[in-house]
Amino acid sequence: MDDNCSLKEILLNLEEKLLKPEIRASKDELTQLLSKDFFEIGSSGKVLYKNATISEISLSVVNMKLSDFEIHPLSEQIVLTTYSVYNNVSKQHSLRSSIWKLTDGNWKMQFHQGTLTSQLHKT
Repeated sequence: MDDNCSLKEILLNLEEKLLKPEIRASKDELTQLLSKDFFEIGSSGKVLYKNATISEISLSVVNMKLSDFEIHPLSEQIVLTTYSVYNNVSKQHSLRSSIWKLTDGNWKMQFHQGTLTSQLHKT
């Protein structure tokens, strides 16, 4: 994790990938990006996907713009990402965080949380 710049780019690309409709609809892609025990606390406050298998996960199609992306290394294999999202459909801003874990040479999202906010904030 010596090169934070390239690690930041890698994780930003993975986060952006998870916003693409074709990725969200593909069980194969989700298997590559999400850990087997992935779960999320949605912006609604509900816990989603806890104890679900990838084949049971159904991510909705979104039209969102990501900004203010930062990484916060927690260890050599675990990184917290934080960023802002603007939902172009609902016209809502949210603050997001994800925990990524390096597993068998691949970064996989372990956890994600979204929190609605009234305006765009720097993370």
